[in-house]
Amino acid sequence: MNSPRIRHNDYSVLSPPEIGDWQPYLPVSVVIAAYGHQDKLDLTLAALAAQTYPAHLLEVIVVDDGTDPPLTLGEIRPDNTRLLRTTPDSRGRSNARNAALEVAEGHVIHWLDADMVTHHDEVEAHMRWHHLADYLVVMGYVRYVDEEWPAPAEVHAAVSAGAGEKLFDLDASEPHQWIVNLGERTDGMRTAKNMAYRVHITNAASVNARLLRAAGPLSTELVLGEDTELGYRLAQHGAAFILEPGARSWHLGRSMMMRDREQVTRYNAVFVPDRVPHMRWQRTHPRRQYLVPYLDVTVEAAGATYEDIRATVDGVLASDLHDVRVTLTGPWASLAEDRRAPQHSPNLDLLLVHGLYRNEPRVRFVERTPRSAVPVPYRLLCPPGWVPRPDVLRRLLADAAEHGYGLVSIALDETDVVVTARLEHTGAFARARLLAAPGEALDDVVEEVAGTYWLDGATWGFQRAAEATATKPGTSPAGGRDRAETARLKADNERLALRVAQLTEELDRLRAERPPSSHVRRRRLFR
Repeated sequence: MNSPRIRHNDYSVLSPPEIGDWQPYLPVSVVIAAYGHQDKLDLTLAALAAQTYPAHLLEVIVVDDGTDPPLTLGEIRPDNTRLLRTTPDSRGRSNARNAALEVAEGHVIHWLDADMVTHHDEVEAHMRWHHLADYLVVMGYVRYVDEEWPAPAEVHAAVSAGAGEKLFDLDASEPHQWIVNLGERTDGMRTAKNMAYRVHITNAASVNARLLRAAGPLSTELVLGEDTELGYRLAQHGAAFILEPGARSWHLGRSMMMRDREQVTRYNAVFVPDRVPHMRWQRTHPRRQYLVPYLDVTVEAAGATYEDIRATVDGVLASDLHDVRVTLTGPWASLAEDRRAPQHSPNLDLLLVHGLYRNEPRVRFVERTPRSAVPVPYRLLCPPGWVPRPDVLRRLLADAAEHGYGLVSIALDETDVVVTARLEHTGAFARARLLAAPGEALDDVVEEVAGTYWLDGATWGFQRAAEATATKPGTSPAGGRDRAETARLKADNERLALRVAQLTEELDRLRAERPPSSHVRRRRLFR
């Protein structure tokens, strides 16, 4: 598939066909993890049996996650429906979905909860986007109903007639208010940039299967919030995220978040931010380290002096950006130390570097530079002997995130050759690799999908190792006073932006708990 090049998350370059006025050809696997509630599962399958998407392109995989007595497939269901069961040692929602992913044959995986009643064209509304590009995640609109359920035959008849909206009382239902608010704030996710991953919620989302398998399955270590974490990893593999109002479903009953918002939020705030560095409002401790850092600084150690490598690494570790990791590349596995005269050992500089940092948990040693820093969202490739002042990395990442740059090139020295450091956005480079034509320069594609930028290293606070050593702690080099004041003001702005993000999240929660104010408003949100 020759996919169009989406810049950031602005999918306006895609023009999906009108529902009912096109010819699909891609197969889709609908994956349903179920535990209990046979009555709701029967309604979910009955609605799927009435989809407008061609039956020969639709498979449904139901995974029973340990129900006793076991679940069965209702009489009204799509033709190509199968039932799997988890084992006692592989229970949990993520395990169930991963089991289905292993056997799914579709070009697209459509997550669906076992208590959803889809409208007749729900699958088609998703799939019309996936026919346009092969790196998409699509999220539908859900309304929550808490009333007596109709019979499976009644659901199938209504959905078959294109009258799924008449199955339940729209005025008495609730929208997924958080998704609605997110869509309204970001023009349907088009302006969401790095935060677009948050729209991935596995009750009604679809994902390109190849992209999903590249990003890895759902995390079985997370009991809640696993869909958000997977959405983040999909973003680091180049995904673009689409919010599709035409993909409509009813949710039978209120969600866990609606029933127990405070405790679910409290739980997720502990486990999810450890794996999602973009959740900056949750990573507020000035010295904490996390499972997935925000920045990886990669330094090519081979051929450099111990002093230059140490100056660079120590400068990075002294940064006021706390969630940072250093990757040192070199022939570490083949290092040999002279046991009688170690000062004359071959590769002495590398031995000294390894000895200095081998017990530093923020430093890792690899043989060669990895192609990608995934799942870390940013990587700085920094030549040894160049030292960022303590505030540089934080300011650099804040600037890159604000503008959405896929690549920031930092000019360090321009005497004989241009010496540069490179700040790479992992998701932008992943998307560029998906889209680059044979022989096309990757940086050129990054410019198209995210933008590139050059800046002056000295102005931003990169120093040579000798200059950094000569600068006493607490002082600034010539011209540093203005830069320090600028850095202070930017830090203040960042703190204010963080507070705004926190207040916005809180406002969303309050709005979600309050019923819509008018009949007209409710219908507009679910048109």
